[in-house]
Amino acid sequence: MPTLNTIQDQIIEEFSIFTDWLDKYDYLIELGNDLPGIKDSLKTDDNLINGCQSKVWLNADYRDGKVWYEADSDAIIVKGIVALMVKALSGQTPDEIVSNNLYFIDKIGLKQNLSPTRSNGLLAMVKKMKLYALAYQAINKK
Repeated sequence: MPTLNTIQDQIIEEFSIFTDWLDKYDYLIELGNDLPGIKDSLKTDDNLINGCQSKVWLNADYRDGKVWYEADSDAIIVKGIVALMVKALSGQTPDEIVSNNLYFIDKIGLKQNLSPTRSNGLLAMVKKMKLYALAYQAINKK
């Protein structure tokens, strides 16, 4: 499994081929369409991310010392954003997720090119994903 920084660098490279933000949005939509989503049974209030204007469900699982995320959204751009976050963080150790600065978000210009509500939603996604990792980190240290 590649390191988190390797994945972030790959994401930066993927986005660097697009010069226009409309093309980047199209790519995000494509990522969202490729996201497997989550079972309807996991689309609960407990798995909803607070702070997102649209509905975003996030579930995490801990296997073999790594955190695995699955997510879905009812909005196409937001689904692409959460797919990008899952791509970056899924399969990493709790320590890597908690301690890493997710520099790819700024490098690809994501936060700067989102509406304020979507930007808040992105921050809420990152926070929830890191909270899951923090919980698994705490359980692991017992």
